[in-house]
Amino acid sequence: MGGEDVKLLGLWASPFSMRVSIALNLKGIKYTSSEESLEAKSELLLKSNPVYKKIPVLIHKDRPLCESLIIVQYIDDVWAASGQSILPADPYDRAIHRFWAKYADEQIFASLGVILCAKTEEEIAAAISQMKTVLEQLEEAFEKCSKGKSFFGGDSIQYLDIALGSFWSWIKVIELLTGSKILEKKKIPLLVRWGDKYCAHDAVKDSMQDVEKLLEYAKRLQAFVKNAPPAQ
Repeated sequence: MGGEDVKLLGLWASPFSMRVSIALNLKGIKYTSSEESLEAKSELLLKSNPVYKKIPVLIHKDRPLCESLIIVQYIDDVWAASGQSILPADPYDRAIHRFWAKYADEQIFASLGVILCAKTEEEIAAAISQMKTVLEQLEEAFEKCSKGKSFFGGDSIQYLDIALGSFWSWIKVIELLTGSKILEKKKIPLLVRWGDKYCAHDAVKDSMQDVEKLLEYAKRLQAFVKNAPPAQ
């Protein structure tokens, strides 16, 4: 299903682009992808997302959609009869998934940004501490949502799995950059086990970023931030 009328504008290193590709994979939707450059954004991207001018953008039948979690919900709605359901069927469970997905977005992404752009070791240490606290909260959420099964969605990958899983390679990169252990089996054993199963899933493994390649990208990003002129 899908094909030429489904196109993803994204970036291989973007956790948000990865969410869209995994949702499409889970639904078995064929699509084409266009690799964007954040330094020289394409006319198609600027036209498709004139408000934020950022990735990802899903173009379906010439109609663009923006913001990764909104796109994931759209994919689940439009191709409801294809593949598995991404959002839980129960309204309460759906709300819980949305709550924790928003929490992961706000907290983990903010910590990643601080670490990559930090000027002092104190800033980095505080952001790592915050990330560990967030993951411990998500460990508790996993125990409740999974009901003893492999994923936040139980037996299958669902909305919250996609939201959190998109940051997994980036968290490993932060460990390598800082020399700090974040994914500690003693502190978050359920999440560490979940992460291994998530990354090995057929719908996920080809979309996950290579950690070594992502590490080099992160180093270039850090160098760019370090050498950027101060804001006027």
